[in-house]
Amino acid sequence: MPHERFRASVQYNDFVGSSAADRAGIGGPEDWLRERKLMQSDDFVLGIEIWAGENDGVHRDPITVHFLLVKGSFDSAKETIGSSSRRVPVRRVTVDIGVAEFMGLFKRFSVAISPGGMLNDKTYEYTEE
Repeated sequence: MPHERFRASVQYNDFVGSSAADRAGIGGPEDWLRERKLMQSDDFVLGIEIWAGENDGVHRDPITVHFLLVKGSFDSAKETIGSSSRRVPVRRVTVDIGVAEFMGLFKRFSVAISPGGMLNDKTYEYTEE
């Protein structure tokens, strides 16, 4: 069975960091997937991976998104992951979607990256330009 590590990675990893998102009140990933019959009522979105590639200075939609689904809820998924050192079995749904449509699935979305990840978890001082 194919497997991957849940971690952002590109060919050279020149910039590495973290991301965070707030759920949308309505119209979030779950609603989007259900409307398209890609997710069942007892599925839980355990992870989302996003890929945009080979832009060469100009982005061209779409981006590729992998939604990682499991049966159950937040609590049951957390329990399963916490009690096992084995690979986490998921159902991966892959779709191509425009950037604006994807970003609309979240209330807020933040990405922070730095060369080689050197700023990860560091506090910085700044002046406004």
